[in-house]
Amino acid sequence: MKTPWRAAAFAGVLVLGFASSAWAQAAAQAADPEQQVQTPAAPPPEAKPAEAAPPEAKPADAGSAESKSAESKPADPFGEQVTLTPKTIIFLKGNSTWDKALENLQDAFKSVYALLDKQGIAKAGPPMTIYTQADDTGFHFQAAVPIAQAPKDLPKGDIEVGQSPGGQALKFTHRGSYDSMDGTYEAITDYLDEKRLEAGDSFIEEYETDPVTTPDDKFVITVFVPLK
Repeated sequence: MKTPWRAAAFAGVLVLGFASSAWAQAAAQAADPEQQVQTPAAPPPEAKPAEAAPPEAKPADAGSAESKSAESKPADPFGEQVTLTPKTIIFLKGNSTWDKALENLQDAFKSVYALLDKQGIAKAGPPMTIYTQADDTGFHFQAAVPIAQAPKDLPKGDIEVGQSPGGQALKFTHRGSYDSMDGTYEAITDYLDEKRLEAGDSFIEEYETDPVTTPDDKFVITVFVPLK
C-alpha cells in the first residue's frame, strides 16, 4: 500500500528549526582585451525611402481585458505565515483508514450537523478536520464546527466541546478532489523540508466548501500547519 503524503507530512519527516539557505554567486570573468580589436567601421548603408506606417492598432476587446484581469489575480496562499486564534468548537472524535477517509469524515460531520440543528446552535465558521495522529494505515481526527459559545445542555455522547489549535502556523490551499490532496501534502512536505521548519503535533483542514454537500472534484480546502 502506498503511504499517503498526509501521513508522511504528519509523521515528522520534517527538519528542525528555521534556516536560510545561501546561494553561491559565480564571479564574472573579465573579457580578454587582446580579443577586443576593433575593425574599421563600415560606411552607413544608403538610406531607403520610408515605408508606410502600419495600420493603427485596434483597442483590446472585453475578452482580452478579462483575460488580463484573471492573470493579475493573486495566487492561492502557499506557505503564508499566519497566527491561528483558538475557537470554540463542537466536534466528534473518530479514526479512519486512508482509503475511507472522505466517507468517514462526511459521516462524522453529518452527526455534528444533526446535533447543531437539533439544538438550534448556529455555526460560527467553516467546518474543519483536526488531524491528531496518523501513520501509514490511518489517522485519528476531530470533525469540528466553530460555534459562538458552548451549549449549556450538551447531551452525553461522542460529541464534545473544546478549542481549536492556536499559535503560529503556515497556510496552504488545495483545490480539486479530496483524493488528489496527496499531491498538495507532498508539496507541503517539500516546502517544510526546504525551509527547515518543524511542524507541530496536528494538521488542520478548513473547508471553504462544505465537506458533506460539495462534489468531490470541487473542494476548496485551506490547510493549516501549526509550527513548534
